Amino acid sequence: MFLEPHFKGQRSGWIEVICGSMFSGKTEELIRRLKRAKIANQKVEIFKPKVDTRFDERKVVSHDKNSILAMPISHSKKLLDITEGIGVVGIDEAQFFDSDLPEVCQAMALRGKRVIVAGLDMDFRGQPFGPMPDLLAVAEYITKVHAICQHCGNLATHSYRLAADGNTVLLGEKDSYEARCRTCYHMGNILNLRVRESESLRK
Repeated sequence: MFLEPHFKGQRSGWIEVICGSMFSGKTEELIRRLKRAKIANQKVEIFKPKVDTRFDERKVVSHDKNSILAMPISHSKKLLDITEGIGVVGIDEAQFFDSDLPEVCQAMALRGKRVIVAGLDMDFRGQPFGPMPDLLAVAEYITKVHAICQHCGNLATHSYRLAADGNTVLLGEKDSYEARCRTCYHMGNILNLRVRESESLRK
């Protein structure tokens, strides 16, 4: 479990990244850390991308239905203007933000803020997702959380898309995605490829 660091005399803040597949508890861990900061009487604010409207337009909600009030924003640079006086900044669904997010997070950390970011590290194709790779490179603390593979019960690291949609961004829940381990994820992709090839031959 992540324990907040205490650096005597440290003047700058830092960046924490929580990453993993869908259904791995990223948002749950983000909410946990923010609630602990509130208990410590720190000034906390959480932000989410405006595009994320799955559960609630004004809240960050975990798959276990825990929630915390959040401010939706359209571009990461707005964070620099609206986080004045805030000690702990939470950012959920970071993969949906623009490419300026890593630079913005570093700027906030240099202003002495604790920046906690949660997001998918890979998209449904198994490729690095949005600004997450750059955030992982500059973060002081990284926590990779895991789901459970719905096929074999091992630790899951991949988000397997069930819906037939090729767009990188597809908001969805268990009707559209499964958490899978590396092996089951690739077996599913091979099976889908064979089905498509078979359908193509029949045409």
